[in-house]
Amino acid sequence: MVRRYARRPGGADAPLPTVLRPLSLRPYAEFVPQLNKLRTALPGGPGGNTAAPPSARLRTALTVFFALDGFLFAGWVVRIPAIKHQTGASAATLGLALLGVSAGAVVTMMFTGRLCRRFGSHPVTVACGALLSLAIALPAHTRSALALGLVLLVFGAAYGGMNVAMNSAAVDLVAALRRPVMPGFHAAFSLGGMVGAGLGGLVAGGLSPATHLFVLTGVGLLVTAAVGPVLLRHPAPRSVVAAGDSGTPGRLDKRARRLVALFGVIALCTAYGEGALADWGALHLEQDLHARPGVAAAGYSLFALTMTAGRLSGTALLERLGQTRTLVVGGATATAGMLLGSLAPTTWAALLGFAVTGLGLANIFPVAVGRAGELAGPGGVAAASTLGYGGMLLGPPAIGFLTDWFSLPTALTTVALLATAAAVLGYGARNATHA
Repeated sequence: MVRRYARRPGGADAPLPTVLRPLSLRPYAEFVPQLNKLRTALPGGPGGNTAAPPSARLRTALTVFFALDGFLFAGWVVRIPAIKHQTGASAATLGLALLGVSAGAVVTMMFTGRLCRRFGSHPVTVACGALLSLAIALPAHTRSALALGLVLLVFGAAYGGMNVAMNSAAVDLVAALRRPVMPGFHAAFSLGGMVGAGLGGLVAGGLSPATHLFVLTGVGLLVTAAVGPVLLRHPAPRSVVAAGDSGTPGRLDKRARRLVALFGVIALCTAYGEGALADWGALHLEQDLHARPGVAAAGYSLFALTMTAGRLSGTALLERLGQTRTLVVGGATATAGMLLGSLAPTTWAALLGFAVTGLGLANIFPVAVGRAGELAGPGGVAAASTLGYGGMLLGPPAIGFLTDWFSLPTALTTVALLATAAAVLGYGARNATHA
């Protein structure tokens, strides 16, 4: 489906008609009728665009790819300890090898945006799904940290490419559906991760890493073969990006680039918290609050569970509050939750804080990436995703350095600080629209 935009009456400097004025502060239920008025005012058929709406099968297929991405990544993560032992890597050399995932992902994210513009986000999503399924088997066949780092470059490239491609496809589908369903896709990613981690934990004692990851390769390829044709048969709606002064499609003016960077920073703020809690939450509970190992391990699981629940309810929340209020309320909720989680004197109060933090952070990343995609298409998704992924990389080492200088509870309060920053930046971007 091609989205068409009417020229602004009276030239570029004329006031916007009512239906084109920023609506980000309005509840989505109020926004949709205005958007419908705009679409019926555009050429393309009786009263407007006559293209058929996307099928439910297309939305389901894309949701499955989000779940597959989380499932495969979590399956790899739970086998890291066994592969560390297999390669004989020290903690330091393992850390360097794991940077291969990050390096491969960051390098390919911007490149994938260009591929999506050239070939379409749906074929790129399917290709990256197949590549990720194949790449996940490679780490189990390495015998040194160097070899592990090299194959993780391939794994990271596939993972980063798939994230950009499927988020680009989701942005286009959200625009075609005219409903804020982006959080639902990210909920599928979280659910896939929970299932992958749970199954991986169950089979870790009975299956070698090579067998386990080979099975994941088979599952990934079967799912891609079964669901991929649905994406290939349904081309995504064409992404419309802001034009620069030259009017060349795909070239963004300075204002659009600044707005994309702004939403990328918002994504970074929430990903920082995810990375910090994943690596340091259990240690805080066990070391500072003297929780039993089982209770300490449940801290991140509780955080992930409430984040998944928050994303499952994200569409209803966006329809009721709108994007800006969702960002502000989410950031404020995460701030309160993380202050409780990091400074509470008892384990159960800290667990409650982790749960509230997960609810607060749940929809910030999907909304930020979606807004960047609305402004700049696949390139915007790539830029925001790259910045957001950088936050997940920045969080754990930053917490480590701050812990050495101060204490772990004090270091974890930076998660609350960045959640507040996300709320403030989200409110500042309330009128962000195409230039």
